[in-house]
Amino acid sequence: MGKSDALNYVLFKVRQVAPTDATVLILGETGTGKGMVAHAIHEMSARRERPMITVNCAALPANLIESELFGREKGAFTGAHAKQVGRFELAHGGTLFLDEIGEMPLELQTKLLRVLQDGKFERLGSPQTIEVDVRVIAATSRDLKEDVANRRFREDLFYRLNVFPISIPPLRMRRDDIPLLVRHFVDKHARKIGKRLETIPKHAMNTLQNQSWPGNVRELEHAIERAVITSPGPILQLSDGLETQAFEEREGPSRGLEAMEREHILKVLGQSGWKIDGRGGAASLLGLHPSTLRFRLKKLGIKRP
Repeated sequence: MGKSDALNYVLFKVRQVAPTDATVLILGETGTGKGMVAHAIHEMSARRERPMITVNCAALPANLIESELFGREKGAFTGAHAKQVGRFELAHGGTLFLDEIGEMPLELQTKLLRVLQDGKFERLGSPQTIEVDVRVIAATSRDLKEDVANRRFREDLFYRLNVFPISIPPLRMRRDDIPLLVRHFVDKHARKIGKRLETIPKHAMNTLQNQSWPGNVRELEHAIERAVITSPGPILQLSDGLETQAFEEREGPSRGLEAMEREHILKVLGQSGWKIDGRGGAASLLGLHPSTLRFRLKKLGIKRP
């Protein structure tokens, strides 16, 4: 939700890939809305009438991920008192969303690679091969190229997942989206508790747009939910903590935020070999239109060495 060039470019890529069965890798910091993008791809695909199953690889203990993904037979291991159908089988005909794929144990990555290549696997404790028709969308907040270099992630799996990458820029790089997000979250949470909040003061919106939001859209939503709960209505009032934080940020961190943005852009430019346009270019990796990236380069004084 938003109107920035960066978000419009993300949505453009979503519309491009959704009608296909291509594997998608969604890249972005925590809280940028990777799950929302995955759901949008599924809902715009031919598989939308079939289930979309989500697995958070970071939320499951390493010893349970295999049985969750691929299922198990009764007695496959101590404590396996009943047969369990895995997420791949549940997603048959639909979409499997593997969130935080970078947290998947190295020893399971080979089995995942086989499913992506051949659509085949075996349940734990069974020699019988199961075939599935599943579209895989993966997401990560990690730098998988760095993990590959450090042998924490299989290179062949990375390239198999990275068929169609979509990079979601952090909220601090698309501040034009904040007003629409704020209005959406105010309406959403006010409706939940039966409250009417008709006005968002200009100074409150300015405060929200001047935040750095390291937790991105998720952090913004939580801040708005707190404000909705504490506002007597009909005017939104931000919490004192948020106002104080905004004052502290106005006192000094605008340069700090620009430094963070500059560092992030330079890192991505290094990954793309200073290529800006086209597939694999820095603009694509950042989720920005090339003209927007060139404007940011000029503003931040970034020049090719």
